[in-house]
Parts: sequence; structure tokens; C-alpha cells
Amino acid sequence: MLDLKNITAGYERGRPVVREVSLAVAPGEAVGLLGPSGCGKSTLARVAALLHRPDNGTVTLDGALVTEWRHRAPRAQRTTVGVVFQSPRLAADPRLRLREIVAEPLRATGRQIEVRERVDELADLVGLGGDLLNRRPHEVSDGQLQRACLARALVLRPRLLVCDEMTAMLDASTTAALVAAVERYRRETTASLLAVGHDRTLLERWCDRASEWTELSG
Repeated sequence: MLDLKNITAGYERGRPVVREVSLAVAPGEAVGLLGPSGCGKSTLARVAALLHRPDNGTVTLDGALVTEWRHRAPRAQRTTVGVVFQSPRLAADPRLRLREIVAEPLRATGRQIEVRERVDELADLVGLGGDLLNRRPHEVSDGQLQRACLARALVLRPRLLVCDEMTAMLDASTTAALVAAVERYRRETTASLLAVGHDRTLLERWCDRASEWTELSG
């Protein structure tokens, strides 16, 4: 489903934060990527989610070589991947209600007709009950907002989900609920998962296998 080969990437020319890293995720597989803060895990996750162009190396997604990133990537590739970041406050527009946040990808891809049914379906999956969908980010907790961000990542039915420290800022009960929601989605769709984090216990329980960052670095 995902094949990263010899990825070198960074944000300043000549100063890579990821050097010669390779990682593969098979169809339907859940892979955990373990490593300390600052080692480059999030940069690799952004490359995998087609949000950051690597300086060197290749990315193959669902059998097709990736040649463009972000909005330049073909829609078919962009919608294959869903991504959830560590901080929901930085990932959500504070002006929008949670219902609008979840629906953003549908509207962006011209699928407005699906908004009501799909948003309500995902609200049930991630546990956004009551009037939470009608609230704005400042009116909900971090955990509730992260539930909305997870629903947004799933709204286009991606076949690969990238979770970059998705539960790092959350309590144990919310973490368990979000992991359960991801696993329910994966059971229903056979989607693959790349979960990035530093909690060994969580990733080893959640994923089919967990790789250490030091094992990947060239």
C-alpha cells in the first residue's frame, strides 16, 4: 500500500532531518513507527501523507509512483490517504463548527450531497454525540476536537490512514476510544495504517508490527 525508499527530507536546503529512510506498509497492515521526539518521524509521516516533497528517494502509493505532492498530487492519490496530526488545535480552523470541519474534504472534492449522511455516520463512529457537531473548537475539549479531526481524515474513505502522534495529548480513555474507532474503520474497509509515536506499549498493542526509528535510518 505504501513503499518509502531511501527517503531524505528536510525543510532547509542541505539540512535534512530524515536521511535514507525506507519503510513499507502492506495492504491491510498496521505499522507502528517508534522513535523519540525530534528524530524526524513527523517529517516522514508528512512525506507518506503526500504533504511534504522529499529531497531524494521514492514514494509508491497503492502501486503507483508519487510524483507530485500536496494540491498538485492527482486527486485519486490525495484521497487515498487520510492523516491525523498531534495537535487538533493547529489542524482545525477555529472559525468552523465541528460539523463543517469533518465535512471539509467532501466540500473540497465537490461531494456536498454526501455531507449530512457521511458526517452523521462518522460522528457515531468517533463518539461525537449530542450537540458537539454544532460547536466550534474553542467550545470543546482537545479530545472532542481530535475526534472531529479523525472523522475528517476518514470522511473520504481513505485506504491508508497516517496517525502522527494522534493520541499524544489525550487521556487514556480518549486514546482508547480513538484507537477503537480507527480499528472499527479498518475492519470495515481493510485500510492500512501507519501510526507514528513514542509510546511503545500503545503501538505494540495497536499495530501488527512496530519499527524502531534507528532500524530505518541509513
